[in-house]
Amino acid sequence: MLVASAATTENFMSRRSIRSLLTIALVLALAACKDSPAPATPATPAKSSAPASPAAPAAAPAAGGNLLEQAARGNGFTVGSMMAAKTIYVFFDPQCPHCGHLWEAAMPLANQLRMVWIPVAFIGAKSAPQGAALLAAQDPMTAMTAHEKSLLAKQGGLIPPDNLPAELAAKVKANTELWKQLGGESVPFTIFKKPGSEEVGKFAGALDTENLKRLLGL
Repeated sequence: MLVASAATTENFMSRRSIRSLLTIALVLALAACKDSPAPATPATPAKSSAPASPAAPAAAPAAGGNLLEQAARGNGFTVGSMMAAKTIYVFFDPQCPHCGHLWEAAMPLANQLRMVWIPVAFIGAKSAPQGAALLAAQDPMTAMTAHEKSLLAKQGGLIPPDNLPAELAAKVKANTELWKQLGGESVPFTIFKKPGSEEVGKFAGALDTENLKRLLGL
């Protein structure tokens, strides 16, 4: 009976360990809205999750300054303090709920940061026209806040007008190509200068306000 009891306990612990590992893997997989893989691989749908804790930012290329300059070529809208010493670039898909979480987390820091939000499109058919509409908005901060509130409430986000200029959709497409060139595979994708150095960092995923402050050295 002792042997049987030990085996049962061992099997239980083994199953519990497997469940724990699977739970951790699932949480990590839900850290951002991910682009579809190559055609040879089955497509991975976009998923939602709570904001992730900050991981070590991906290493920037040797010419770190050039990475910021390349990000600055994106077509986005600027919010926050125009006089802030720190500027970050955030690539986002309008249909990504993680981007909505990051937007909400970043708003309390608007007086400390200059933030350039750059729309890309890969999640769904609404992504490109919504991105174009946000670029066209006279008050991008108000439009983006209303959009993300609607999206996070599972109401789909803003409804783009029918008469948007074609060049705005072209800008969103160009942003998407730039995002890929910079190493983007998921959104939100943030490019920033690391605290206390000239090195450039990249971070993929959503963060809450405190972790975002920690990442940026605020």
